[in-house]
Amino acid sequence: MANPNLLSQIKNVLQKNNLKPIATLVTHGHLDHTFSVFPLAKEYDIPALIHVSDRKLLAEPFKALNPGGESQQIMQSLGVSKFFEPDEVQELVDNQLLKIAGFDIEVLHAPGHTPGSAMFVINEEFLISGDVLFAGAIGRTDLPLGSAVDMRKSLKTKILPLKDELIVLPGHGEQTTIGRERVKNPYLQDEFLTSKIRQGE
Repeated sequence: MANPNLLSQIKNVLQKNNLKPIATLVTHGHLDHTFSVFPLAKEYDIPALIHVSDRKLLAEPFKALNPGGESQQIMQSLGVSKFFEPDEVQELVDNQLLKIAGFDIEVLHAPGHTPGSAMFVINEEFLISGDVLFAGAIGRTDLPLGSAVDMRKSLKTKILPLKDELIVLPGHGEQTTIGRERVKNPYLQDEFLTSKIRQGE
């Protein structure tokens, strides 16, 4: 099983491209998105930026995972039982505007996958969507702290108003555009957005 700590891979990319990180933008508190945040922040002495509602998951990620589930089993097999916040954590809020490394970044709070799921609009060209929106799909809402009601609201109020030209960089899978997803993604259609919540969703 591959080590979920991506620090060495990140360092290789940074060195190859002569880059220096100055912050980590965290889309949400699930372990597959946060495992490397602490070692990366420590290595480069940089802050982690995460929505206020998911901050607690940096140090307590199992609160958002099924007890005894796959992620917990992986951590046990690696001998990992404790997690820590970086020395500096900056809490983000909805519609906050950031200026980082010359990029204009707008924070969009889009709960549903987790309470503090956030997306980032970069220079009005790209959308880092985390696990809110994928090509042809959306993030699951059946894990602890997930909410199908909140996800539908986020899709209607945060995703649908975005311009079609935005290039979407999701947390998993291939990139897409808002325009493509508006037409092809079944979860952005009225039939889903107005449907009754099903058990286990």
